[in-house]
Amino acid sequence: MQKPIYKRVVLKISGEALAGNKGFGIDQDTLNSIADQIKEIHDLNVEIAIVVGGGNIWRGRDYKEMDRATADYMGMLATVINALALQDALENREVQTRVQTAIEMREIAEPYIRRKAIRHLEKGRVVIFAAGTGNPFFSTDTAAALRAAEIDAEVILLAKKVDGVYDSDPVINPTAQKFTSLDYIDVLNKSLGVMDSTATSLCMDNKIPIIVFGINTPGNIKKVIMGENIGTTVKGS
Repeated sequence: MQKPIYKRVVLKISGEALAGNKGFGIDQDTLNSIADQIKEIHDLNVEIAIVVGGGNIWRGRDYKEMDRATADYMGMLATVINALALQDALENREVQTRVQTAIEMREIAEPYIRRKAIRHLEKGRVVIFAAGTGNPFFSTDTAAALRAAEIDAEVILLAKKVDGVYDSDPVINPTAQKFTSLDYIDVLNKSLGVMDSTATSLCMDNKIPIIVFGINTPGNIKKVIMGENIGTTVKGS
């Protein structure tokens, strides 16, 4: 029987992915599909940490007339809403889950503690990291890179609506070309928007590969975990 090629991963789920085709909020069918896929790889004894975005509820950088720090903190709270929804969906599937937040809110989640997060993973629990890094001006992409480095994850699985990285926006340009692999430097130099530059640089410095793939196709997370070449892989040369 084929075995997963990764033991410990960080799965980054964009807030937009949770909205499905609604464009805003949480689409229950999409949430259920994502939870089913996570359970599928959890049953393979893969240690899973999740960083979830908040763009389906609030995207701080879009509010130009608001103080940027305030807008970013509001975005962090949006990620907590998504994290709790994902936790509920996973626990309905009998997957033990812990939410850890970078901004303390002890009534609903644990504060982020690195050693405790690692211990949860070792015990087979899924850990969801919410509230980004806890700092304004840093994206949840940067939070994913930071947490991956802290917990010694082998890879970041970047789950998006788009099925990989293209040389231009495939929604606007139907002739856009998809990359199968890229170097970190290419992503930075070409401003391809895989992750923001801070997150990409952090992954490059810590030699953490990134696999960008489409979350809307059921079974894609398992395919990546099993080593199938879908999406786009970003790593060093």
